[in-house]
Amino acid sequence: MNHACLSVARQCDLLNLSRSTFYYQSCRDERYNYYLMRLIDEEYTRHPFLGYRRMTEWLRRHGEKVNPKRIAGLMQRMGIQGIHPRRKTTLGKSTHKKYPYLLKNLTIHRPNQVWSADITYIRMLRGFMYLVAIMDWYSRYVLSWQLSSTPDHQFCLNALKAALSLNCVEIFNTDQGCQFTCEEFQSCLITQGIRISMDGRGRVFDNIFIERLWRSVKYEEVYLNEYWDPREARMRLDRYFNYYNESRPHQSLEYRTPREVYYGN
Repeated sequence: MNHACLSVARQCDLLNLSRSTFYYQSCRDERYNYYLMRLIDEEYTRHPFLGYRRMTEWLRRHGEKVNPKRIAGLMQRMGIQGIHPRRKTTLGKSTHKKYPYLLKNLTIHRPNQVWSADITYIRMLRGFMYLVAIMDWYSRYVLSWQLSSTPDHQFCLNALKAALSLNCVEIFNTDQGCQFTCEEFQSCLITQGIRISMDGRGRVFDNIFIERLWRSVKYEEVYLNEYWDPREARMRLDRYFNYYNESRPHQSLEYRTPREVYYGN
């Protein structure tokens, strides 16, 4: 029904189909999809190497009668995929410029030398949202974050502008997702003289520190709470990120907090 010239109303008229029928979604099916996505999110956080086939088998072993097509669709909807080499993915757009990975064998010895950004799925009691965060690699300090109901580029751009309002960086690393390869996002970096680095395809551990951040966010906050709506999700995540930056000691930082390391306190 995605026709370039004909509206949905006109297409429904030609097919003698009511628009209410076209837009109808089974509430039962959508509730079950949300339930499956919660299970997928938890298992993927534990084992991010699972693709849709093995995730389907894992769900079947836990009593869910699902098929691979459904699980592949849900994982795509969540913006996740198993970690393995692949010839082609759907995360980026071929018309967008890609950049090489600049962090291999790089010694990171100061704040604002390397920042990275990534997107993850945040479940709620009814539905889900997308969370983007920008982190300083040296200190693990989260400079900014944003929530969105859709995985478009605008909320990532808003997070980038918020981070740049605090400081600037030498290298900015992301995956090859369309949110980060779009012209508007890249132009914002280039005009600041920031070098762009991108993970290799299917190499989630190229951005390892922010992957560890997602594990902390989910196990220490998201999985312990049920967010009723976006407002509550934002309030609780704001509280958590304040705790993470200001009060949570990191073993890798010699039990200092990210703020202490970032600002040199």
